[in-house]
Amino acid sequence: MSDSHQLCERPLKCSIAKRLFGEGGEEVAQRKSGHVTLLDIAQACGFSVSTVSIVLSEAPLSQNVAAATREQIKTMARQLGYHPDAFARSLRRRSSQTIGVLAYDLTDPFCTPIVRGIQAGLPANYLPLLMDAQTQRKLFDSYLKMILERRAECVIVIASWIFEETNLLADVEKNHVPIIIVGRDLTWRKISSVFIDNELGGALAMRHLCELGHRKIAVIRGPEELFDTEPRWAGVQRAAAEAGIQLDSRLVFQLPKLVDAISGFEGGLRLSKQMLQSGCPFTAVVAFDDLNALGVVRGLTEAGLRVPEDCSVLGFDDVLPAEVSTPAITTIHQPTREMGLQAVKWALKALDAREHGIEMKAQLHKAVPQLVTRMSTSVPPKRRLLQGGTR
Repeated sequence: MSDSHQLCERPLKCSIAKRLFGEGGEEVAQRKSGHVTLLDIAQACGFSVSTVSIVLSEAPLSQNVAAATREQIKTMARQLGYHPDAFARSLRRRSSQTIGVLAYDLTDPFCTPIVRGIQAGLPANYLPLLMDAQTQRKLFDSYLKMILERRAECVIVIASWIFEETNLLADVEKNHVPIIIVGRDLTWRKISSVFIDNELGGALAMRHLCELGHRKIAVIRGPEELFDTEPRWAGVQRAAAEAGIQLDSRLVFQLPKLVDAISGFEGGLRLSKQMLQSGCPFTAVVAFDDLNALGVVRGLTEAGLRVPEDCSVLGFDDVLPAEVSTPAITTIHQPTREMGLQAVKWALKALDAREHGIEMKAQLHKAVPQLVTRMSTSVPPKRRLLQGGTR
């Protein structure tokens, strides 16, 4: 910009700046618009909108603007609290740089570390649009529509207790928006899926109790309609058979269809009372998940039994409440944060493939579970006495 152009604009700049900020710089007039725009800065500085835009976007042409002018514009932008309009930028670039993250139930402790993994894996210029369906199918469908309407570039769905496949997922695919699901296998629907190896996890749980010497073991299966239930139960049965243990059908219980995460705790509390009322002796319980295990511990404690001195209890998931409870729960760890990282890694890879006209096939990732030994499991009471211990 020439010196003559600066001189021409200077009176306008001074008069508008005084009107907005006064002689001492204090703000004396309120803008009518909610967000500070390039026009606001241009009016405050007295330079043209195009000049302000070139300087603040650091376009190559900004090098042709005098250094003093660039500094004046940037200073005014800071004073007014200006932030670039990402929405307008996305329209120009045809890229929203937004990832839709739709959780079926954020109250479930299983979800939180997955969300953090997703956030950790996103580049700084991407925004996660997080929505909680609160276990409501209608809300899930509504949010998924909103994600599409806001032109999210990819959708990551975190499945939970009562997640059911929805026809809207097909709408996502028709719009050529990559979709990844965490906690469910939907590869048969050509959707990339990240979930835990449930069968291996069930086997690890039962094997741990068998190695401690337990033979009378109660098992709480998950709800019949839940994806995790059957493979987890298969792993429990396999490990029991390998140890030569015949599970007593009277000590095998099943949770009903759950409405929310806390109902798992309530189910454990209720079923622990049924175990005691059955009259069948047992020295350990394999719960379906950690909240379920905490409910069992509560029920046994209320009945006057000690965990693990009188009965061991083992959970699944390794959520925070299991770690901080008393006793801390022995559990099967799900690498949930890593699962979130894997999901967002696939999301970014799918976006890159789409940019280059490459079609990506649905991928499957089975996360490997690990046993985490804490305070809630120990050798059975009889074996402890044989070793000379006391109950």
